[in-house]
Amino acid sequence: MATLSQPLLFGQAGSGSAGALATDGAASAEGPWRPGPLQDETLGVASVPSQWRGIQGVRGETKSCQTTSIATAEAGTQARKCTDAQVQTEAPVPPAPPAPRPDAPGLLAFLRRVEPAVTRELSRNWQSHAFDGFEVTWTEPQQTVTCLHTLGYPPAQEQGLHVTSVSWNATGSVLACAYGRLDDGDWSTLRSYVCAWNLDRRGLHPRQPWAVVEVPSATMCLAFHPTQPSQIAGGLYSGEVLLWDLGRPEDPLLWRTGLTEDSHADPVCQVAWLPEAGRGPCSRLLSAAPDGKVLLWQGGGAGGLQLREGFALVLQQLPRSARLKKPPRGETEVGATAVALSSFDPSLFILGTEGGFPLKCSLAAEEAALARMPSSVPLRAPVRFAFSPHGGPVYSVSCSPFHRNLFLSAGTDGHVHLYSMLQAQPLASLRLSPQYLFAVRWSPVRPLVFAAASGEGDVQLFDLQRSSQKPAVSVEQTQDGSPVYCLEFNSQQPQLLAAGDAQGAVKVWRLSSAFTEQGPRETEDLDLLAAEVAT
Repeated sequence: MATLSQPLLFGQAGSGSAGALATDGAASAEGPWRPGPLQDETLGVASVPSQWRGIQGVRGETKSCQTTSIATAEAGTQARKCTDAQVQTEAPVPPAPPAPRPDAPGLLAFLRRVEPAVTRELSRNWQSHAFDGFEVTWTEPQQTVTCLHTLGYPPAQEQGLHVTSVSWNATGSVLACAYGRLDDGDWSTLRSYVCAWNLDRRGLHPRQPWAVVEVPSATMCLAFHPTQPSQIAGGLYSGEVLLWDLGRPEDPLLWRTGLTEDSHADPVCQVAWLPEAGRGPCSRLLSAAPDGKVLLWQGGGAGGLQLREGFALVLQQLPRSARLKKPPRGETEVGATAVALSSFDPSLFILGTEGGFPLKCSLAAEEAALARMPSSVPLRAPVRFAFSPHGGPVYSVSCSPFHRNLFLSAGTDGHVHLYSMLQAQPLASLRLSPQYLFAVRWSPVRPLVFAAASGEGDVQLFDLQRSSQKPAVSVEQTQDGSPVYCLEFNSQQPQLLAAGDAQGAVKVWRLSSAFTEQGPRETEDLDLLAAEVAT
């Protein structure tokens, strides 16, 4: 309980006030400026809550601390590898008594008598070179051929198109084929395809090519670039030469010759890359056709193949051995049907002709051709030598990769001729079929092995080391006997051989080691075969 006194109010300063105080409060009546006497007054309890705790709670802060983290690591140990072994004791076996020595009084005398002669013969054999390079083969090689894949493109097969050419790329993993027609009829307006399969790709589908290129005209021949795995050249029925890049599915066409006065007037029978073609963008491509022209193209700008050199085959400029008994009047072109480049001389190539005689030609020829064919470059006469003819047009030629003077030719007479470039007559003539032979190819790994495709629907493999008269193996490509038009060995995987037929199918054959591994002295036997030219 608190007791408050009424505050003392002072009036105006003066003597009156002082006097009133002096009279001990006895003054006149009360007024506004004259308060009454002091009195005690009792008021209610006033409670004031403390705010100290609240202020302290607002200002309070919570803090914590953490000791430095402790690094931990786990390590494992492995007990030393132990092995269990068991042994079994056996009852001891008494040693066998020594065999009695034969009592041959004359044996020692015989050995002493023949020992000098045996030693002399052993020394002579040690110095002999008769068995140099001989390798012992304990197992007889099996000459077997099995079908690994049967490839085809249904839209092309439904049109009745033939496989006109096959080619392996630089890595040996991609196989391409061309679709067209090789029988009678006007196929100038026929659309065709170029298809490719990657045999190393997982999930290979034989009827779904990895790449398909639609071509405005029948494709007659193909050739992959020697160093660019995705680039491939093709010759068309229209006489045009094209170059595609299969790695660009949206726009695969790189270059084309166009239909100009420089292009071929007849279907292109074959295209081939020159050996030095892998030196960058300036690749050179050779094309030949029955119009009598052999043209050398080079990649140019603006998507065009530019003609760099040209050659013309005129009958009047051929060697006498290739001329007709009654030469026609005027200039007569000689139709080219096949080309094979030499593996030893980059300027040398062999041409097969419609007349049946192979021709030895040179890119270094300087003599002007007598032909009056339109061309933007001067045409030269390339022929240097003519060989004895077949009984019909030559459809295929192949130069040996192991000997600079040997090549093979096959034609409509069903024969394969083995020629030496040093003489006109063939070294050997093999009749393989009563019908046409459309292709012949030398093995890239066996000097004495070659393959041929026949019009009877089979593929024949020859091994001249075993027999020069009959094939080592003949495999059936088509069930109905329709022709096999083309075949190619795989230079990177020599156990693979591809062949295309009139049914629009491409079969990949796997060859046994008998056709891929050289035998002893095989190269020497090839040299002896080539040396028969001197006899």
